[in-house]
Amino acid sequence: MTSARKSRVVDDSASRPAPALARAGVRPAKSRGQNFLTSAGVADRIVAAAELCETDSVVEIGPGLGILTEKIVAQPHRSLTLVELDARLAVRLQERFADVGVVNADFLAIDFKALIDDSPVKVIGNLPFNVAAAILRKLCDNSRSISRMVLMFQREVAARIRATPGDDAYGALSVFTALYWKIEQHFIVAAGSFHPRPKVDAEVLAFAPHPVRSFADEDERDVLETVRASFSAPRKTIRNAIGHALGIDSPRAVRALERAAIDPGARAETLGVPDFLRLANALNIELDGGIVARDA
Repeated sequence: MTSARKSRVVDDSASRPAPALARAGVRPAKSRGQNFLTSAGVADRIVAAAELCETDSVVEIGPGLGILTEKIVAQPHRSLTLVELDARLAVRLQERFADVGVVNADFLAIDFKALIDDSPVKVIGNLPFNVAAAILRKLCDNSRSISRMVLMFQREVAARIRATPGDDAYGALSVFTALYWKIEQHFIVAAGSFHPRPKVDAEVLAFAPHPVRSFADEDERDVLETVRASFSAPRKTIRNAIGHALGIDSPRAVRALERAAIDPGARAETLGVPDFLRLANALNIELDGGIVARDA
């Protein structure tokens, strides 16, 4: 596995987006998680991490005023599609980047496969902090159509995404991510690199899909439900957590865990991806293939 590289990026070339936002009639909205990147140096670093080449189709999520977009269009690529929720910003982006496709829509509401004209694509984005985890989940659902992602998150969320067993931040989001991606690079972006300035720093993560998934397509739903159930009550043992979440009695939960070679008294935060894969298979056997799927 490629070792992750980490460094701190300071706000070395910040511009002032306020006039541009005023011209567009846009006021940053907390409800939309809008924090506009202002550092050209950070934008360069993000786009460089995407490793673009002339055959790449690129999707940018939440381009805002286009600071990342202008860096992308300057790099080799085959096509670029922007997905921007704010209609006023979408109009300005289309005016500014005439040869780029602009989709004025909520990324969470669109059909990702209909969005792209070829696959796999590369995805770049300064994600709205308030829906970043949901966007990542949607990208996981479409991982087979993606060759690389470079995404910005609130630093606390990024720490959860890249956490490993035993880390304080390790949880269901960490496992969901690790099922689909390896994180090849990450770096911190200071809060002063945004307008308006958030209360916390951000972090950029570069994701590469696993060449071969560790589970079969037909088992995906059960694996995800097993992870959800395991972390449903973090303070409880995994025996009690899965028993309560899946509605099975303690003896059956213990049998499944022992079949998966997992200590029933362990907690979910100590287990890695291979453990959850074995547990999903063991639960299927114990429940005769009947893991009940529930909403997240």
